[in-house]
Amino acid sequence: MGLEIENISKSFEHGALALNKTSFTIQPGEMVALIGASGSGKSTLLRHVAGFLPANTGSGCIRVGSHTVQNNGQVHRRIRSIRSDIGFIFQQFNLVGRLNVLTNVLTGMLPRVPLWRSLIGRFTNSEQQEAFDALRMVGIEELAYQRASTLSGGQQQRVAIARCMLQHAKVILADEPIASLDPESARTVMDLLAKINQAHGITVLVSLHQVQFARRYCARTIALRMGEVIYDGPSTELTAQHLRNLYGVDVNELLDGTESLDLEPV
Repeated sequence: MGLEIENISKSFEHGALALNKTSFTIQPGEMVALIGASGSGKSTLLRHVAGFLPANTGSGCIRVGSHTVQNNGQVHRRIRSIRSDIGFIFQQFNLVGRLNVLTNVLTGMLPRVPLWRSLIGRFTNSEQQEAFDALRMVGIEELAYQRASTLSGGQQQRVAIARCMLQHAKVILADEPIASLDPESARTVMDLLAKINQAHGITVLVSLHQVQFARRYCARTIALRMGEVIYDGPSTELTAQHLRNLYGVDVNELLDGTESLDLEPV
């Protein structure tokens, strides 16, 4: 399932333009990086794709597969149903800390189970087994009955990925999923996203600050600056000098203080 973003603009109350006629297409099964310095519009764009935010009146449309998420500044009235195909991974995990890991993963199934069962949290044995299988895939099945709040950041992000798998999401939007993680956990999370993309053909759009991760895991990168697409092409072409030409003084945030991406270990 692919994505089409066509001529999307977004202004907030204070007048700042967060997105400026943003347009691009992602083909089914692609894993694409979305990069940019703080305030470039990455998170805002992902929230528009998921239908969490409406674009400005007069904007174009956003489609996920055959579904129109929003058009002309209006989110589709059936957005809850459409969103069942869209998995969203948040920077701060968005888990329910007091619930155990298994229950958090099972919440990914809520769009697919009857309302009465979702309200009381009743899941069948086969549904629970599917949740265990998802936890096994991300390597933390032994933590199934541990409270989510006791997990490390990397472990919590793996729970969030398992939840997307149980949702049967056809598209995964990951909003800076490794920004608050240590390097080893960051690599683990990106390895899992790449594995899901390659093994299941799930389309992945992942926003990143760290350009070296875009270069390693995504064949294609889309770069934003002040809500505009300033680069859309092969990740391998994003050398340190190319990024300096694109971002000027803001490039240090993307290079993490390094002089050359070619020397940056991942």
